[in-house]
Amino acid sequence: MPADKVTRYADELRYTDLIAGYYVGAPREVISAISDFSTWFFVWDDQHDRDAVHGRRAAWYRLSAELHTALDDPGHHLAHPEPLVAAFAETVHRLNGFLSPAWNHRFARHFHAIVGAYDQEFENRVTKVTPKVAEYIELRRHTFGHSVWIDLLEPTAGREIPAALRASGPFLSAARHCQDFSAWYNDLCSLPKELAGDDQHNLGISLIRHEGLSLEEAVVEVRRRVENCVTEFEVAEKELRELLAGHLAALPGGAGSAEARSVAEAVESAVFNMRNWFSSVYWFHHESGRYRVDSWDDRSTPPYVSDLAGDA
Repeated sequence: MPADKVTRYADELRYTDLIAGYYVGAPREVISAISDFSTWFFVWDDQHDRDAVHGRRAAWYRLSAELHTALDDPGHHLAHPEPLVAAFAETVHRLNGFLSPAWNHRFARHFHAIVGAYDQEFENRVTKVTPKVAEYIELRRHTFGHSVWIDLLEPTAGREIPAALRASGPFLSAARHCQDFSAWYNDLCSLPKELAGDDQHNLGISLIRHEGLSLEEAVVEVRRRVENCVTEFEVAEKELRELLAGHLAALPGGAGSAEARSVAEAVESAVFNMRNWFSSVYWFHHESGRYRVDSWDDRSTPPYVSDLAGDA
């Protein structure tokens, strides 16, 4: 997105407004870093799209390799000549300053997997392979960034959530359903753009091409899955609160201890913001210019990107 397009389109894309709804209560420096990281993610996603459309293998895999390297040592890539790499390194460097080295390593491990998933999607798109529904769902959970968006609930809360809670079935279920809702709702809103662009990566497209559904039937099925995420989240949320009560009671000093209060506040913050993903995602997709495809000259090409062909 060149400077003139930033001036013309950036505000109506609503990227930073979205993050403000996802991470309510975060300290100013945390929400600023997450907002910048999220904006970078959208720009990176657009770069991926354009590189796949034009078959720019060399350019994409060069960028992918550089991101892996920058992720492991962001402080040494702040002046990288490629703006996408430098911006990525700068945001990760800031995010790494909020919690422990263990959290930093977890975040990096999760994002390495996300870059790998983007590589897989790139190959699928340039070779015109539409993944089967189960394959797509697993891939989408990575390309949507499920794991890192959940990781970022912790600096928002101001502390790490104990592994006994964070890795528990109820926490993971609540996290998965809030993120699946977001990914599938995004697929619903992106379907016109991605059909126009002959994309292979959308739950609706996988349902059409592998399950034999019509467009109308695929929309109904994706919508059913979206609605089911809400129901399943509420079940997981209740189970998590029950698990939390038992965890707090077992701490030294019991539920009234300072540590128990701190853990309880962190988990409540995380659950509150998981809930916020539902309403924020819904709002974003109806307010952001990213999805107003009917107003574009070319429904397959966003007007806010510069789309140059060639394997540079």
